[in-house]
Amino acid sequence: QVQLAESGGGLVQAGGSLRLSCAASGRAFSNYAMGWFRQAPGKEREFVATISWSGGTTYYTDSVKGRFTISRDNAKSTAYLQMNSLKPEDTAVYYCAVRRTRRSGTSSGRYDYWGQGTQVTVSS
Repeated sequence: QVQLAESGGGLVQAGGSLRLSCAASGRAFSNYAMGWFRQAPGKEREFVATISWSGGTTYYTDSVKGRFTISRDNAKSTAYLQMNSLKPEDTAVYYCAVRRTRRSGTSSGRYDYWGQGTQVTVSS
């Protein structure tokens, strides 16, 4: 069992930055891939970024490439999402998730554990 807790969300002006953190319980975190997803009001949850167990492979949805960076510190059982040049359309609840495999993935259905989410609001 893995429990996840996101933090770092908040209100920021367009062009600003935020860093989200995802703290995981359990020693197995270092063996698992993880991802970030988001859900805006009235929309379905969408993939944002994913990282393999070692951090060696990352993948991003096109709309955040060049602006967001996913990383992880397995010694701290924590993953991060650095978000720069934020836009109003980035406003959403952001969720971190873990899948019980080393390979990263973009499909939410393939993730086994989820955090409670953290709100990110970008004002124009």
